[in-house]
Amino acid sequence: MTAGWHNICSRIRTSDRTRLRRVRALLMPVLCPMMLTTMYLSVLDREVERTRRALLQVPDGQDAWKPHDKSMALGQLVGMIASMPSWVALMITADEFDVAPVSPQHEPPAALESMWTLKAHGDVVSIASRVDMISDTFGHLAHHRGQLTVYWRLLGATVPALYGPSADNARYT
Repeated sequence: MTAGWHNICSRIRTSDRTRLRRVRALLMPVLCPMMLTTMYLSVLDREVERTRRALLQVPDGQDAWKPHDKSMALGQLVGMIASMPSWVALMITADEFDVAPVSPQHEPPAALESMWTLKAHGDVVSIASRVDMISDTFGHLAHHRGQLTVYWRLLGATVPALYGPSADNARYT
C-alpha cells in the first residue's frame, strides 16, 4: 500500500495542492500510522545518505563564499542542510517550531495526521498536518542540496551523484 500511495502522489502535479489533499483524505483512513512511519523512515534513510554524499564535498576555508550577494553563505547553507533531517523528529515530537524562538519550548508527541505549526520570531509561517510538513521537509532538503551542488560546480569542487549520475560521478546512486 505504501508504494501505491507513493505512485499516486508522484503522478499528481505539485501545483495541484487541492487535488492532492482530496486524494490524501480518501486514502488516509486506509493507511495506518505504521505504514506512514515505515515510508518516512525509508525516505529519511535515502535522503540522509544523499545529503552525506553532498556534504562530503565541503571545501575548507569557503564558509563565507556566496555565488551572489542575495545568496546564502556556503557555511550557513551547509549547516542548514546538515540539520534538516532532524526536523522530521521535531515534527513528530513537538506541535510547532519557531526558527527564531523567544524562549525554548517542548511539546509532547502527537499523531502524524495532527496539525503542526512553523513559526519565525513567534509569527506563524505555515500550519499543515505533520504528514504534509514532513513531506515538504524532504522536498526542502532536496532543494537546498541541489543549491549546494551549484555552489560546488561554481567553486570547481566535485559534484556527487545524488539522484542519478553527475558530470563528475557516473554512479546512479
